[in-house]
Amino acid sequence: MSDKTTPSNNSFLNDAGNRALIFQIVLLAMVVFAGYYLFSNLQSNLDNRGISTGFSFFNEPAGFPILIHLIEYTEANTYGRAFFVALINTFVISLLGIVLATIIGVIMGLARLSKNWLVARLATVYIETLRNIPLLLQMFFWYFAVLAALPAPRDSYEFADFLLNKRGIYSPNPIAQDGFGLVIFGFILSIVASIGLVIWAKKRQTKTGLWFPAYWSSLGVIVGVTLLFLAVSGFPIEFDLPQKSRFNVTGGMVLPPEFVAVLVALSTYTGAFIAEIVRAGILSVNWGQTEAARSLGLRDNLTQRLIVLPQALRVIIPPLTSQYLNLAKNSSLGAAIAYPELVAVVMGTTLNQTGQAIETIGLCMLVYGSLSLSISVFMNWYNSKMSLIER
Repeated sequence: MSDKTTPSNNSFLNDAGNRALIFQIVLLAMVVFAGYYLFSNLQSNLDNRGISTGFSFFNEPAGFPILIHLIEYTEANTYGRAFFVALINTFVISLLGIVLATIIGVIMGLARLSKNWLVARLATVYIETLRNIPLLLQMFFWYFAVLAALPAPRDSYEFADFLLNKRGIYSPNPIAQDGFGLVIFGFILSIVASIGLVIWAKKRQTKTGLWFPAYWSSLGVIVGVTLLFLAVSGFPIEFDLPQKSRFNVTGGMVLPPEFVAVLVALSTYTGAFIAEIVRAGILSVNWGQTEAARSLGLRDNLTQRLIVLPQALRVIIPPLTSQYLNLAKNSSLGAAIAYPELVAVVMGTTLNQTGQAIETIGLCMLVYGSLSLSISVFMNWYNSKMSLIER
Protein backbone atom coordinates (compact mmCIF):
# COMPACT_ATOMS: atom_id res chain seq x y z
CA MET A 1 0.00 0.00 0.00
CA SER A 2 1.46 3.36 -1.10
CA ASP A 3 2.05 6.13 1.43
CA LYS A 4 1.80 8.87 -1.24
CA THR A 5 -0.98 11.33 -0.70
CA THR A 6 -2.86 12.76 -3.66
CA PRO A 7 -3.29 16.54 -3.76
CA SER A 8 -6.69 17.74 -2.80
CA ASN A 9 -8.89 18.84 -5.70
CA ASN A 10 -10.36 21.49 -3.42
CA SER A 11 -7.14 23.49 -3.03
CA PHE A 12 -7.31 27.29 -3.46
CA LEU A 13 -5.35 27.46 -6.75
CA ASN A 14 -7.34 24.68 -8.38
CA ASP A 15 -10.43 26.88 -8.39
CA ALA A 16 -10.74 28.75 -11.72
CA GLY A 17 -12.46 31.71 -10.06
CA ASN A 18 -9.67 32.11 -7.51
CA ARG A 19 -6.99 31.96 -10.20
CA ALA A 20 -8.83 34.59 -12.22
CA LEU A 21 -9.04 36.82 -9.15
CA ILE A 22 -5.31 36.48 -8.49
CA PHE A 23 -4.47 37.31 -12.12
CA GLN A 24 -6.67 40.41 -11.98
CA ILE A 25 -5.08 41.59 -8.75
CA VAL A 26 -1.60 41.11 -10.21
CA LEU A 27 -2.57 42.93 -13.41
CA LEU A 28 -4.11 45.80 -11.45
CA ALA A 29 -0.96 46.09 -9.35
CA MET A 30 1.18 46.21 -12.50
CA VAL A 31 -1.01 48.94 -14.00
CA VAL A 32 -0.89 51.00 -10.79
CA PHE A 33 2.88 50.59 -10.57
CA ALA A 34 3.36 51.57 -14.23
CA GLY A 35 1.12 54.61 -13.77
CA TYR A 36 2.95 55.66 -10.62
CA TYR A 37 6.32 55.26 -12.36
CA LEU A 38 5.27 57.30 -15.38
CA PHE A 39 3.76 60.03 -13.21
CA SER A 40 6.85 60.22 -10.99
CA ASN A 41 9.10 60.36 -14.04
CA LEU A 42 6.96 63.11 -15.56
CA GLN A 43 6.94 65.11 -12.34
CA SER A 44 10.71 64.80 -12.01
CA ASN A 45 11.32 65.98 -15.57
CA LEU A 46 8.99 68.93 -15.11
CA ASP A 47 10.75 69.95 -11.88
CA ASN A 48 14.15 69.70 -13.56
CA ARG A 49 12.97 72.07 -16.29
CA GLY A 50 11.26 74.45 -13.90
CA ILE A 51 7.80 73.88 -15.38
CA SER A 52 4.97 74.29 -12.87
CA THR A 53 1.82 72.20 -13.08
CA GLY A 54 -1.76 72.87 -12.11
CA PHE A 55 -4.71 74.88 -13.34
CA SER A 56 -3.87 78.16 -11.62
CA PHE A 57 -3.35 79.73 -15.06
CA PHE A 58 -7.12 79.51 -15.54
CA ASN A 59 -7.45 82.60 -13.34
CA GLU A 60 -5.03 84.67 -15.43
CA PRO A 61 -6.20 87.10 -18.16
CA ALA A 62 -6.30 85.39 -21.53
CA GLY A 63 -5.44 88.46 -23.60
CA PHE A 64 -6.73 87.12 -26.91
CA PRO A 65 -10.08 87.63 -28.65
CA ILE A 66 -12.59 84.92 -29.60
CA LEU A 67 -14.73 86.11 -32.50
CA ILE A 68 -17.54 83.59 -32.01
CA HIS A 69 -18.91 83.43 -28.46
CA LEU A 70 -22.40 82.72 -27.14
CA ILE A 71 -21.58 84.06 -23.69
CA GLU A 72 -19.99 87.41 -22.91
CA TYR A 73 -16.25 87.40 -23.50
CA THR A 74 -13.50 90.00 -23.91
CA GLU A 75 -9.71 89.87 -24.02
CA ALA A 76 -9.64 90.85 -20.34
CA ASN A 77 -11.43 87.65 -19.32
CA THR A 78 -9.54 84.66 -17.93
CA TYR A 79 -8.35 81.48 -19.59
CA GLY A 80 -11.10 79.70 -17.69
CA ARG A 81 -13.70 81.89 -19.37
CA ALA A 82 -12.09 81.23 -22.74
CA PHE A 83 -12.27 77.50 -22.06
CA PHE A 84 -16.02 77.68 -21.41
CA VAL A 85 -16.55 79.75 -24.57
CA ALA A 86 -14.73 77.10 -26.61
CA LEU A 87 -16.60 74.33 -24.82
CA ILE A 88 -19.97 75.86 -25.70
CA ASN A 89 -18.88 76.35 -29.32
CA THR A 90 -17.93 72.67 -29.52
CA PHE A 91 -21.23 71.52 -28.02
CA VAL A 92 -23.28 73.79 -30.28
CA ILE A 93 -21.59 72.72 -33.52
CA SER A 94 -21.79 69.05 -32.50
CA LEU A 95 -25.47 69.19 -31.56
CA LEU A 96 -26.55 71.14 -34.65
CA GLY A 97 -24.39 68.91 -36.84
CA ILE A 98 -26.01 65.76 -35.44
CA VAL A 99 -29.52 67.11 -36.02
CA LEU A 100 -28.83 68.30 -39.58
CA ALA A 101 -26.85 65.18 -40.50
CA THR A 102 -29.70 62.98 -39.30
CA ILE A 103 -32.25 64.90 -41.36
CA ILE A 104 -30.04 64.85 -44.45
CA GLY A 105 -29.20 61.17 -43.97
CA VAL A 106 -32.83 60.06 -43.64
CA ILE A 107 -33.92 62.09 -46.68
CA MET A 108 -31.04 60.89 -48.86
CA GLY A 109 -31.39 57.30 -47.69
CA LEU A 110 -35.06 57.27 -48.65
CA ALA A 111 -34.30 59.12 -51.89
CA ARG A 112 -31.78 56.49 -52.97
CA LEU A 113 -34.52 53.85 -52.58
CA SER A 114 -36.99 55.95 -54.56
CA LYS A 115 -38.66 54.46 -57.62
CA ASN A 116 -38.03 57.75 -59.42
CA TRP A 117 -34.90 57.20 -61.51
CA LEU A 118 -33.68 60.80 -61.37
CA VAL A 119 -34.18 61.17 -57.59
CA ALA A 120 -32.41 57.87 -56.90
CA ARG A 121 -29.45 58.73 -59.14
CA LEU A 122 -29.04 62.22 -57.67
CA ALA A 123 -29.03 60.74 -54.17
CA THR A 124 -26.45 58.16 -55.28
CA VAL A 125 -24.18 60.86 -56.71
CA TYR A 126 -24.45 62.89 -53.48
CA ILE A 127 -23.68 59.91 -51.24
CA GLU A 128 -20.82 58.45 -53.26
CA THR A 129 -19.22 61.85 -53.84
CA LEU A 130 -19.24 63.20 -50.32
CA ARG A 131 -18.31 59.92 -48.66
CA ASN A 132 -15.11 59.71 -50.71
CA ILE A 133 -13.80 63.26 -50.22
CA PRO A 134 -11.89 63.98 -46.97
CA LEU A 135 -13.84 66.05 -44.48
CA LEU A 136 -11.04 68.58 -44.03
CA LEU A 137 -10.96 69.18 -47.77
CA GLN A 138 -14.73 69.77 -47.75
CA MET A 139 -14.32 72.34 -44.98
CA PHE A 140 -11.69 74.12 -47.06
CA PHE A 141 -14.03 74.04 -50.06
CA TRP A 142 -16.94 75.65 -48.23
CA TYR A 143 -14.74 78.19 -46.46
CA PHE A 144 -12.31 79.26 -49.20
CA ALA A 145 -14.08 78.39 -52.45
CA VAL A 146 -17.69 79.24 -51.56
CA LEU A 147 -17.93 81.67 -48.63
CA ALA A 148 -14.73 83.60 -49.31
CA ALA A 149 -15.89 84.18 -52.91
CA LEU A 150 -18.99 86.06 -51.77
CA PRO A 151 -19.13 89.84 -52.25
CA ALA A 152 -18.02 92.48 -49.76
CA PRO A 153 -20.54 93.73 -47.15
CA ARG A 154 -21.60 96.78 -49.19
CA ASP A 155 -22.46 94.50 -52.15
CA SER A 156 -24.24 91.86 -50.05
CA TYR A 157 -26.83 89.59 -51.57
CA GLU A 158 -30.25 90.43 -50.16
CA PHE A 159 -33.06 87.92 -49.51
CA ALA A 160 -36.00 89.60 -47.75
CA ASP A 161 -34.37 90.83 -44.50
CA PHE A 162 -31.34 88.52 -44.83
CA LEU A 163 -27.91 89.58 -46.09
CA LEU A 164 -25.22 87.27 -47.44
CA ASN A 165 -21.58 88.32 -47.87
CA LYS A 166 -18.07 87.07 -47.18
CA ARG A 167 -18.39 87.99 -43.51
CA GLY A 168 -21.32 85.65 -42.94
CA ILE A 169 -25.08 85.33 -43.05
CA TYR A 170 -26.93 88.23 -41.42
CA SER A 171 -30.49 87.77 -40.20
CA PRO A 172 -32.98 89.76 -38.08
CA ASN A 173 -32.11 89.58 -34.40
CA PRO A 174 -35.17 89.01 -32.15
CA ILE A 175 -35.06 91.11 -28.99
CA ALA A 176 -37.38 90.12 -26.14
CA GLN A 177 -39.49 92.85 -24.55
CA ASP A 178 -41.49 93.05 -21.33
CA GLY A 179 -43.98 90.20 -21.12
CA PHE A 180 -41.89 87.68 -23.04
CA GLY A 181 -41.71 85.48 -19.94
CA LEU A 182 -45.38 84.64 -20.50
CA VAL A 183 -44.52 83.39 -23.99
CA ILE A 184 -41.78 81.14 -22.56
CA PHE A 185 -44.28 79.76 -20.06
CA GLY A 186 -46.73 79.03 -22.88
CA PHE A 187 -44.02 77.29 -24.90
CA ILE A 188 -43.08 75.04 -21.97
CA LEU A 189 -46.76 74.33 -21.34
CA SER A 190 -47.25 73.35 -25.00
CA ILE A 191 -44.30 70.92 -24.85
CA VAL A 192 -45.74 69.26 -21.74
CA ALA A 193 -49.14 69.02 -23.43
CA SER A 194 -47.62 67.54 -26.61
CA ILE A 195 -45.76 64.88 -24.61
CA GLY A 196 -48.99 63.96 -22.87
CA LEU A 197 -50.73 63.78 -26.25
CA VAL A 198 -48.10 61.37 -27.62
CA ILE A 199 -48.36 59.14 -24.53
CA TRP A 200 -52.16 59.10 -24.77
CA ALA A 201 -52.05 58.25 -28.49
CA LYS A 202 -49.71 55.30 -27.90
CA LYS A 203 -51.86 53.91 -25.08
CA ARG A 204 -54.98 54.35 -27.19
CA GLN A 205 -53.41 52.55 -30.13
CA THR A 206 -52.27 49.70 -27.87
CA LYS A 207 -55.76 49.22 -26.46
CA THR A 208 -57.95 49.82 -29.52
CA GLY A 209 -55.61 49.55 -32.50
CA LEU A 210 -56.76 52.98 -33.73
CA TRP A 211 -54.00 55.22 -35.03
CA PHE A 212 -53.82 58.91 -34.17
CA PRO A 213 -51.44 61.45 -35.84
CA ALA A 214 -49.85 62.32 -32.53
CA TYR A 215 -46.61 63.89 -33.79
CA TRP A 216 -48.23 66.25 -36.27
CA SER A 217 -50.87 67.10 -33.68
CA SER A 218 -48.14 67.77 -31.10
CA LEU A 219 -46.41 70.12 -33.52
CA GLY A 220 -49.72 71.91 -34.04
CA VAL A 221 -50.21 72.19 -30.27
CA ILE A 222 -46.73 73.68 -29.77
CA VAL A 223 -47.12 76.21 -32.57
CA GLY A 224 -50.73 77.07 -31.75
CA VAL A 225 -50.27 77.52 -28.00
CA THR A 226 -47.08 79.54 -28.47
CA LEU A 227 -48.78 81.86 -30.98
CA LEU A 228 -51.75 82.20 -28.62
CA PHE A 229 -49.51 83.31 -25.76
CA LEU A 230 -47.69 85.66 -28.12
CA ALA A 231 -50.98 87.29 -29.05
CA VAL A 232 -52.20 87.50 -25.46
CA SER A 233 -48.96 89.15 -24.32
CA GLY A 234 -49.06 91.63 -27.22
CA PHE A 235 -46.22 90.15 -29.31
CA PRO A 236 -43.41 91.29 -26.99
CA ILE A 237 -40.65 90.84 -29.60
CA GLU A 238 -38.82 93.42 -31.67
CA PHE A 239 -36.49 92.60 -34.55
CA ASP A 240 -33.20 94.36 -35.10
CA LEU A 241 -32.76 94.25 -38.88
CA PRO A 242 -29.32 94.13 -40.53
CA GLN A 243 -28.45 97.22 -42.54
CA LYS A 244 -25.74 97.59 -45.18
CA SER A 245 -23.17 100.33 -44.67
CA ARG A 246 -20.16 101.33 -46.72
CA PHE A 247 -17.68 98.95 -45.12
CA ASN A 248 -19.73 96.68 -42.88
CA VAL A 249 -23.20 95.51 -41.86
CA THR A 250 -24.79 97.00 -38.77
CA GLY A 251 -27.49 95.40 -36.65
CA GLY A 252 -29.00 91.98 -36.97
CA MET A 253 -27.53 88.64 -36.02
CA VAL A 254 -24.63 87.06 -37.91
CA LEU A 255 -23.55 83.48 -38.57
CA PRO A 256 -19.79 83.81 -39.25
CA PRO A 257 -18.34 81.98 -42.28
CA GLU A 258 -16.22 79.74 -40.02
CA PHE A 259 -19.32 78.48 -38.25
CA VAL A 260 -21.26 77.99 -41.50
CA ALA A 261 -18.40 76.14 -43.22
CA VAL A 262 -17.85 73.73 -40.32
CA LEU A 263 -21.58 73.08 -39.86
CA VAL A 264 -22.28 72.49 -43.56
CA ALA A 265 -19.24 70.26 -44.02
CA LEU A 266 -19.91 68.18 -40.91
CA SER A 267 -23.63 67.70 -41.59
CA THR A 268 -23.36 66.92 -45.32
CA TYR A 269 -20.36 64.61 -44.90
CA THR A 270 -21.82 62.64 -42.00
CA GLY A 271 -25.27 62.74 -43.61
CA ALA A 272 -23.89 60.78 -46.58
CA PHE A 273 -22.80 57.96 -44.27
CA ILE A 274 -26.09 58.05 -42.36
CA ALA A 275 -27.95 57.78 -45.68
CA GLU A 276 -26.29 54.43 -46.38
CA ILE A 277 -27.07 53.26 -42.84
CA VAL A 278 -30.73 54.20 -43.32
CA ARG A 279 -30.84 52.46 -46.69
CA ALA A 280 -29.30 49.29 -45.24
CA GLY A 281 -31.75 49.35 -42.33
CA ILE A 282 -34.78 49.66 -44.62
CA LEU A 283 -33.54 46.90 -46.94
CA SER A 284 -33.10 44.62 -43.91
CA VAL A 285 -36.88 44.63 -43.34
CA ASN A 286 -38.52 41.76 -45.18
CA TRP A 287 -40.45 42.86 -48.26
CA GLY A 288 -43.39 40.82 -47.02
CA GLN A 289 -43.98 43.47 -44.34
CA THR A 290 -44.60 46.09 -47.02
CA GLU A 291 -46.81 43.75 -49.04
CA ALA A 292 -48.86 42.93 -45.95
CA ALA A 293 -49.34 46.62 -45.20
CA ARG A 294 -50.46 47.31 -48.77
CA SER A 295 -52.91 44.41 -48.60
CA LEU A 296 -54.46 46.13 -45.58
CA GLY A 297 -54.85 49.36 -47.58
CA LEU A 298 -52.12 51.42 -45.90
CA ARG A 299 -50.60 54.21 -47.96
CA ASP A 300 -46.88 54.06 -48.76
CA ASN A 301 -45.97 56.93 -46.42
CA LEU A 302 -47.78 55.29 -43.50
CA THR A 303 -46.21 51.94 -44.35
CA GLN A 304 -42.74 53.46 -44.22
CA ARG A 305 -43.35 55.44 -41.03
CA LEU A 306 -45.39 52.94 -39.01
CA ILE A 307 -44.08 49.56 -40.16
CA VAL A 308 -40.77 49.70 -42.03
CA LEU A 309 -38.84 52.41 -40.16
CA PRO A 310 -39.62 51.14 -36.61
CA GLN A 311 -38.21 47.75 -37.58
CA ALA A 312 -35.30 49.26 -39.48
CA LEU A 313 -34.29 51.30 -36.43
CA ARG A 314 -33.03 48.14 -34.73
CA VAL A 315 -30.46 47.84 -37.51
CA ILE A 316 -29.86 51.58 -37.91
CA ILE A 317 -29.18 52.70 -34.33
CA PRO A 318 -25.86 50.88 -33.56
CA PRO A 319 -23.92 52.19 -36.62
CA LEU A 320 -25.73 55.53 -36.29
CA THR A 321 -24.17 55.90 -32.84
CA SER A 322 -20.71 55.56 -34.38
CA GLN A 323 -21.48 58.32 -36.89
CA TYR A 324 -22.65 60.64 -34.10
CA LEU A 325 -19.41 59.97 -32.23
CA ASN A 326 -17.38 60.63 -35.36
CA LEU A 327 -19.17 63.92 -35.96
CA ALA A 328 -18.55 65.13 -32.40
CA LYS A 329 -14.85 64.29 -32.65
CA ASN A 330 -14.52 65.63 -36.21
CA SER A 331 -15.69 69.02 -34.97
CA SER A 332 -12.08 69.49 -33.81
CA LEU A 333 -11.14 69.92 -37.49
CA GLY A 334 -12.78 73.34 -37.30
CA ALA A 335 -9.46 74.60 -35.91
CA ALA A 336 -8.10 74.39 -39.47
CA ILE A 337 -10.35 77.23 -40.61
CA ALA A 338 -10.17 79.25 -37.36
CA TYR A 339 -13.48 78.14 -35.85
CA PRO A 340 -12.90 78.74 -32.10
CA GLU A 341 -13.76 75.31 -30.74
CA LEU A 342 -11.93 73.41 -27.99
CA VAL A 343 -8.82 72.38 -29.91
CA ALA A 344 -8.26 75.81 -31.46
CA VAL A 345 -8.70 77.78 -28.22
CA VAL A 346 -7.33 75.41 -25.55
CA MET A 347 -4.77 73.24 -27.37
CA GLY A 348 -3.90 76.10 -29.71
CA THR A 349 -3.77 79.60 -28.30
CA THR A 350 -3.91 78.74 -24.59
CA LEU A 351 -1.18 76.10 -24.86
CA ASN A 352 1.08 78.40 -26.88
CA GLN A 353 0.72 81.26 -24.40
CA THR A 354 0.95 79.30 -21.14
CA GLY A 355 3.05 76.26 -22.05
CA GLN A 356 0.80 74.07 -19.88
CA ALA A 357 0.78 71.14 -22.30
CA ILE A 358 -0.27 68.40 -19.89
CA GLU A 359 -3.20 70.33 -18.46
CA THR A 360 -4.56 71.62 -21.78
CA ILE A 361 -4.20 68.34 -23.67
CA GLY A 362 -5.56 66.32 -20.74
CA LEU A 363 -8.52 68.70 -20.42
CA CYS A 364 -9.37 68.36 -24.11
CA MET A 365 -9.12 64.58 -23.89
CA LEU A 366 -11.42 64.60 -20.87
CA VAL A 367 -14.01 66.79 -22.61
CA TYR A 368 -14.09 64.76 -25.83
CA GLY A 369 -14.16 61.52 -23.86
CA SER A 370 -17.09 62.77 -21.74
CA LEU A 371 -18.94 64.02 -24.82
CA SER A 372 -18.49 60.69 -26.62
CA LEU A 373 -19.54 58.67 -23.58
CA SER A 374 -22.64 60.85 -23.12
CA ILE A 375 -23.67 60.24 -26.73
CA SER A 376 -23.03 56.50 -26.32
CA VAL A 377 -25.07 56.27 -23.12
CA PHE A 378 -28.02 58.09 -24.67
CA MET A 379 -27.95 56.06 -27.89
CA ASN A 380 -27.59 52.77 -25.97
CA TRP A 381 -30.62 53.73 -23.89
CA TYR A 382 -32.57 54.55 -27.04
CA ASN A 383 -31.44 51.30 -28.63
CA SER A 384 -32.71 49.35 -25.63
CA LYS A 385 -36.08 51.10 -25.91
CA MET A 386 -36.36 50.14 -29.59
CA SER A 387 -35.15 46.55 -29.21
CA LEU A 388 -37.51 43.61 -29.52
CA ILE A 389 -39.07 42.49 -26.27
CA GLU A 390 -39.06 38.69 -26.12
CA ARG A 391 -41.78 36.91 -24.23
